[in-house]
Formats: sequence, structure tokens, C-alpha cells
Amino acid sequence: MRVESWDEPGAILLVSCYELGHQPLGLAWPAAFLERAGFKPECLDTSVEGLDPDRIRRARFVAIAAPMHTALRLGFRAASHIRRLNPGCRICFFGLYASLNAEYLLEHEADFVIGGEFEEPLVRLLETLRDGQPADGQGIGTRGHPARPFLKRISFPVPSRQALPALSKYAALDHNGTRTLAGYVEASRGCLHTCLHCPITPIYGGRFFVVPQEIVLEDIGRLQAAGVRHVTFGDPDFLNGPKHSLQIVKALHEQYPELTFDFTAKIEHLIRYRSLVPRFGDCGCLFIVSAVESLSDRVLANLEKGHTRADVFKALRIVREAGIILRPSLVPFTPWTTLEDYLDLVESIEDEGLVDCIDPIQYAVRLLVPPGSALLSRPYMQSALAGLNAGQFICEWNHPDPRMDRLHREISLAAERAAAESLDAWSAFALIKERVYEACGREVPGMLHAPVRPPSGSAVRLTEPWFC
Repeated sequence: MRVESWDEPGAILLVSCYELGHQPLGLAWPAAFLERAGFKPECLDTSVEGLDPDRIRRARFVAIAAPMHTALRLGFRAASHIRRLNPGCRICFFGLYASLNAEYLLEHEADFVIGGEFEEPLVRLLETLRDGQPADGQGIGTRGHPARPFLKRISFPVPSRQALPALSKYAALDHNGTRTLAGYVEASRGCLHTCLHCPITPIYGGRFFVVPQEIVLEDIGRLQAAGVRHVTFGDPDFLNGPKHSLQIVKALHEQYPELTFDFTAKIEHLIRYRSLVPRFGDCGCLFIVSAVESLSDRVLANLEKGHTRADVFKALRIVREAGIILRPSLVPFTPWTTLEDYLDLVESIEDEGLVDCIDPIQYAVRLLVPPGSALLSRPYMQSALAGLNAGQFICEWNHPDPRMDRLHREISLAAERAAAESLDAWSAFALIKERVYEACGREVPGMLHAPVRPPSGSAVRLTEPWFC
């Protein structure tokens, strides 16, 4: 039976469908804002709990997090199910990919769409619904009236994680053959940079907002008390505010010296702030994720990544000299990548001893172009487009060389096989390497080098292979 009062537990249901294998901060943040305003939201993470029909039927309002493309696709499917179970409830999508696809969502399953720093507009929306007022306001999109992302500084409470599933249900740190409970926090949101393919660019437009140090440390402290021994800083770029980030990890190390951490940073930032990298290592940084994407200067220029092929190897040396592992994320299939580019990427990864640092699925990543992407403003992207697939939330494109599309299918199958058979990184890499050489019409050589592994004999990684 549906809850009648907006202030009762169950009236508001926050839903996450996927957040890169982490306990969803995308629910913990809005839960904290709503609780501060006097509401009593419940949280549901379908990636580990499934859809609960009873909770759905009770809800008057369901807010679905869409921080990434996979989350949106799953969330849209969930919204259709929610409509069938509870036709009278209001459905809101929030997050990066909600904003990028607002028009389609509002024409179909969504009553509201909120993007940017969404928490305060979400609170305002629910206050107006509770008070029987029209549901409009800055940042709140409605049918026929999509809203611009809300980009104002907000007052952060500590994320509320009490209603979330246990941390043991999420990605762990795999280090030296031992799995350790991992937590996920943010010290900033948005990004100073405007890489064309990044979904943050059309939403934040080069802006970012820091989370106060005391809020971040309190969140980490609560995670540590819950058994976490490794923390992932989920900021789009942890070095957007280098002093802020360094102060946080220094305080973290002083208060919880047993904790290790990882973060994401651009190649150009690792070079610009190279003097800080060893200090992060001294404070417990195990690895850094960086969106290398490609080793082709042509592809990097088209994506406006802000780094070159030579910069990647420079950053790799800087990170290694600090005793930290660099884990590159890749977008190896773009409209401008050639067979020779892909072969060079594979050979360079092997030559640099990076095989253990790259999950097999990374070799199969194909450039995702959502509606609203900044890439769509460039003629070289327009010429590759095959049309908008609104229901899949993508702008489709074809490669001018059909061999590249065939290779993508082959690499995707190899990555799926590696996952299904639980192959180690080197065995998976051998499969991928074989496919690449066959596509190039070349004889497959043996491994160029013996496996280069950390002294412990095991790579350091999170058990979830996706980074973004």
C-alpha cells in the first residue's frame, strides 16, 4: 500500500542501478540532503538487491541516479517497471547522463530531470510536492521544459550511508592476493578540463566544486569504522585542486595510517604536479587511474585530451619513481584509430610492462558519444556519425575502415571469454594480441618480455574492471 505522508519512511525511494561497483555515493549524497530537510528517504541499489516490488508500490516519489551510460540504460528499464507497478508515483532522473538525455527521458518515463549539483534542486522539488505547489524551479526539468544543469555551490552534509547495502557487497581491493574492503568518496565534483568525449564537459563546462575537507574526512572516518582499509577518491580529477587534495590525504594518513587509497588524475596534471606525486605515495597511494585513452597523437588531438603520446610515457616514469602504479583507462576504438594505432598500443603496453595494470575489458572500449556531447560540435565527428539512437542514449558512428569494426567485435569476444574463464591479465592479453596481429595480417610473435609484475607478485587493482 502506498505511503500517504511525504514525511514517512518509504514515501521517497532513491534508486541506483550501477555505480562502477562501488557502494553508491550517488544515493548517499541525496539521502543526506533530504534527511537534513526532514525527509526519510529509503535507498535501493538494484545492482546488488534487485527491484523490490513492495518498496516500489509504497513510494510516492522515485529518484533514479544516472551518473553514467550503463546506469542510465538500467535505470530507464527500472523506470518502466516502476511505472507498471506504481503508475501514480513521480519519477525523477538525476546525474550526468540524465541531463544529457533529458528531452527523451521527459517524453517517456520521467516526470523530472535534474543535473549538475542536483541535491538542492531535489530537496526543493520534494518540498514543493509536499506543500502542494507547482514543481518548477531552477535546475528542475519537466516535460517540454528541460532545465539547464544546476551549477551553484551547495552546502554539503556528510553522506548518509546507513540505508545502503553492506560494503562487503561491493568492489574490493585486490592487493598481494588478499581482498580488502574498499570505500568510495569524493573530494570534488565537476572538472576544470573540457575533454571533448567526457560527459562532464557539456554539464559543468570547465567548472568544479570542492567538498570541504572536514566532510570528506568524516565520511572516510565512518568508512574506516565500518572496516574499510582502502579508499577510492572518485573525483573526475583529484588534482583539479592539488592543495585541497594533498591536505586531505595528509590528514587521512595522520588519522588513519593503515588506510591506502587511489585516485584519478589527468596525464597533464601528473606532469604539472610531479613534485606532489611522491608525497601522495608517502601518504599511502597505491595506484593512480589516468585516462590515457590512446597513444595516437591524432586521436588524442581529436579528443582534445591535453596530452600527447610522449606525455604518457613521461607521466608513467613520474608515477613509477614515486613507487605508485599507473593504471591507464583506454578508449582504443574511435573513428580515427587505425589498425596500426591499435597494434602500436598493444605492443607499447607489453613493452612498458603494463599488462597487469589494464583489465581486459579496457581493450574493447568503443568511443561513446551521448546526445549533447561536446564532440558533436566538431566536423570530424559529424562526418563519422550514423545517426541518433535515442532509446539507447547514444549517437551511433561507423569507422571508415570496416576492419576496425570487425576487430572491435573480435576484441569484445576475447574480453568476454577472459571474463567468463577468469583468465589472468597475461592470458587475456595473449588472446587480444593474437586477434590484433591476425587483423593486421601479421604472424603472431611470442611475448616481447617476461611478465613485469610488482615485487609482491600480484597486481594492485579493484575487483570492478570499469573506471568510468
